Amino acid sequence: MKVILLEDVENVGKKYEVKEVKDGHARNFLIPKNLVKLANKKNLTWLKSERGEIEKQAEEDLKKSQALASTLGDLEVTISVKVGPEGQLFESINNVKIAEKLKEMGYNVKKSQVILQNPIKELGEFPVKISLDHNLESDITVIISGEGGKENGEE
Repeated sequence: MKVILLEDVENVGKKYEVKEVKDGHARNFLIPKNLVKLANKKNLTWLKSERGEIEKQAEEDLKKSQALASTLGDLEVTISVKVGPEGQLFESINNVKIAEKLKEMGYNVKKSQVILQNPIKELGEFPVKISLDHNLESDITVIISGEGGKENGEE
């Protein structure tokens, strides 16, 4: 079933895109929650009239993404974790924890935008890529520091 998205829907698409979705997903989830309109002639005409506003919004989104990319550039994010007596981490650091830390610092970054090949499982500095909208990317440095346990030669 072809639909017009009225909001960004995760794993489906962005606002005002025309997408093909499964009939059951549209009838049981998307339509009852007013997330989509059917892509019929009337609604497609409405979508065309909205194009000007859509383009204006896309320009604003691009500016926001560019501003975020420039502020994230060369940012250092320090995450403190509990460390065992031998310096081993009690938890691994993944994209979710990095995204949460960035949100605490005031940056609106989703966990899906944090590109991390493998979870971080040791102390140190690690380069992490942030993939933003409009194909913009930014590199940050994640510093994993320990609390408690054996660090820096202490015993």
